[in-house]
Amino acid sequence: MARRVSLPAADDLFRPTAERPQEPVPAPGAEPAAEPRRSSPRRPSGRVRHDEKMTVYVTSDELLDLEHARLALRRTHGMAVDRGRIVREAVALALADLEAHGEDSALVRRLSEQ
Repeated sequence: MARRVSLPAADDLFRPTAERPQEPVPAPGAEPAAEPRRSSPRRPSGRVRHDEKMTVYVTSDELLDLEHARLALRRTHGMAVDRGRIVREAVALALADLEAHGEDSALVRRLSEQ
């Protein structure tokens, strides 16, 4: 006689990995709140499970440069990191510089050149 195997439900498989605080929803017609300032330095998420996804298109040269950077980090510094982690680090650096230097940040300078 065959026995049925009990499998987990979809809710068990796709549950959130961490509790995230809910942001309050402003009332209709209310003034938008000012952006909160970070008291701690901006840090990338590193090696954790990421719940959000964003697609970014790059040129073949940019992808090759990113892969060369990944290989150089491994060869020169003994750091085995993936391209996504390099991108998250770069984003964290750019956003921290923007918060710290505002109009004088490298991000503002480079984007205003285009």
